[in-house]
Amino acid sequence: MLDPYLEFVEHIRRLTGIDLIHYKRPQMERRLAHLRDRRGFSDFSSYAAALSRDASLLRELVDRVTIQVSEFFRNPDRWADLKAKLEVVAASPFRAWSAGCAHGEEPYSLAIICAEIGLEADILATDLDERALQVAARGVYSPHALTNVSRDRLQRFFEPAPDGWRVSLAIRRRVRFERHDLLADPYPRDLDLIVCRNLLIYLTDAAKQRIIAGFSQALKPGGHLFVGSTEQLVGMDSCGLRLVAPFLYQKTDGP
Repeated sequence: MLDPYLEFVEHIRRLTGIDLIHYKRPQMERRLAHLRDRRGFSDFSSYAAALSRDASLLRELVDRVTIQVSEFFRNPDRWADLKAKLEVVAASPFRAWSAGCAHGEEPYSLAIICAEIGLEADILATDLDERALQVAARGVYSPHALTNVSRDRLQRFFEPAPDGWRVSLAIRRRVRFERHDLLADPYPRDLDLIVCRNLLIYLTDAAKQRIIAGFSQALKPGGHLFVGSTEQLVGMDSCGLRLVAPFLYQKTDGP
């Protein structure tokens, strides 16, 4: 007997290119079932048919399954740890990748740190969701997203906008945004830093290990991986990564 959930996941993959099979099933199935029920569909089959017909319904689903929750300097102590490390080890030119960047808060936070310590950085920011990338490139945020931004940083790196605050042009120019699928597309190489926070927790163990191995290969020896404070990662030593500060790993071996 066919599994309705797995059939639905395959339908979504064909429609969007997003493969939900790599996400932990219990959490993802609950999220999808809630959305399906809220829209008045009795099963995944009827919901799938509607998604094929209704672009706005499909857009809603993509927004729901691609995790787009972040804020500037989320977990401020961890960002302070990262800044302290970069002040000691980083040198220009500095190549960084913000993977799963959502609406751009994390790569812009990194760009602000680099500006404060005088580090010339090439920051690539990627996400699966093209609409999220459009929001990120615009660089306008609500006050809620700026909760952890100090008054000094707000005055120095942001400007008032009709619907919130906009990241200054000088900071926006430090970041380039591109669409990227962590489970399908090639990774950049020779990176000094990868930022990927609070994304891996949603993935299966197999998908998580695959991404971590890819991150390790993408880093230069001595490069760093900065993950989220909700992520407890195992098997990092086998990928040549060692913990050097809370939620900050360093690549120890060669490519």
